[in-house]
Amino acid sequence: MTAQTLYQKLWAAHVVADLPGGEALLYIDRHIVHEVSSPQAFVSMRESGRKLRRPETHLGVADHAVPTRSPRADGVRHGTIEDAQAAAQIAELEANVRDFAVPYAELDGPEQGIVHVIGPESGFTLPGTTIVCGDSHTTTHGAFGALAFGIGASEQGTVMAAQALRQKPAKTMRIALEGQRHPLVFAKDIALAIIARIGADGAAGHAVEFTGEVVRAMSMAERMTLCNMMIEAGSRVGLVAPDAVTFAYLEGRRLAPKGENWTKAVAYWQTLASDEGAAYDRELVIDVAEIAPQVSWGTTPDQTLPVDAPLPDPAALPDGPAKRQAEKALAYMGLAAGQTMASVPITHAFIGSCTNGRIEDLRAAAGVAYGRKVAAGVKAIVVPGSAATRAAAEAEGLDKIFREAGFEWRLAGCSMCVAMNDDRLAVGERCASTSNRNFEGRQGPGGRTHLMSPAMAAAAAICGHIADVRSLGA
Repeated sequence: MTAQTLYQKLWAAHVVADLPGGEALLYIDRHIVHEVSSPQAFVSMRESGRKLRRPETHLGVADHAVPTRSPRADGVRHGTIEDAQAAAQIAELEANVRDFAVPYAELDGPEQGIVHVIGPESGFTLPGTTIVCGDSHTTTHGAFGALAFGIGASEQGTVMAAQALRQKPAKTMRIALEGQRHPLVFAKDIALAIIARIGADGAAGHAVEFTGEVVRAMSMAERMTLCNMMIEAGSRVGLVAPDAVTFAYLEGRRLAPKGENWTKAVAYWQTLASDEGAAYDRELVIDVAEIAPQVSWGTTPDQTLPVDAPLPDPAALPDGPAKRQAEKALAYMGLAAGQTMASVPITHAFIGSCTNGRIEDLRAAAGVAYGRKVAAGVKAIVVPGSAATRAAAEAEGLDKIFREAGFEWRLAGCSMCVAMNDDRLAVGERCASTSNRNFEGRQGPGGRTHLMSPAMAAAAAICGHIADVRSLGA
């Protein structure tokens, strides 16, 4: 038998039928719906008179539009959403999941949070499954050895009705991470460095699998960060083979298999790793010892540099799209060629998102914030990725560290990752952000976003400007 990659094994296990033109009908095991992308799909179901084929394989979550500010004195925030559009979106989702019997993470419940955080936390995300969601960062779930990708509204309706999708297989790409990384270089830094190296479309059309000694030593949170960010390199699929780290994370989760089923599941999951000698269409080896803390300077994630490196000079580039893009990005961001990011003042710091809102991310940021104070004039917020993460952080006393340092301690939600709620930047404001995108207006019209790790964002909040976290001795 020909040696297969992890992606090829996942694909083959879910093909219902081969179709003309190289496509296949792919069975979908899991579907997560949120308030922003799902309404059209539910409308199509109603208009066609269809019912969900398997309601139990879907999970409803409100995250993009939910407010994250402190709850009322009685601990309840549901029904107090001030933004009319956000309130309407959440109400529509709740009506839809009720009418179609979709399991729902209640807004004030213990499992509320961001789709790509609560899926893994609940055990809804499992190795060997196909997982879709109307959100491009569904790549996150590939960290468990799942074939996970974002889909459009019409495709969501298809999954609801048929539990399958027409798909064309991707090419394969392996990125091996080797070497010894600096203690203050995190998965976010590695992901940004990869994207800067290969470009915003560098992995387009490829399923990216991460391997190597660095990946094997990573926690599930770091693996999720790597896979989450691969959409910013053009890949719809990021993957890590399931191993002992994966199994330890999942065992005992509410929706994970139990007893004999757990034993059988693990035995199957252990067969998913790429076979020795499996061929990839592209391969890249990266020595992480060469990676410093990263900061995005422009308006796409690939416009990223080490924090101590000078910004590019468009004048030195040949005439063409790259030169024009650099000129436009520098102008929008209010930066000058040749300067380093370590001196750029900020007005906001945001620690959270589906990229960096997990307990490990909060611990890293708290390690920098401990015993220090947020600089005057900086609004710094910490937004856990889920209610469970928030509770775990409070049990460890991380909330106290953040509050004493001057950070706002928030409820779970997408918050300032995307300007679809009441956390957003005003024109000209500048944010040190742990989110995944720095597009123009992503955090608010005219807002300026710099992507970085949680430790780097905490350092920026403390210093009042972007800073090399290594210089703080954290």
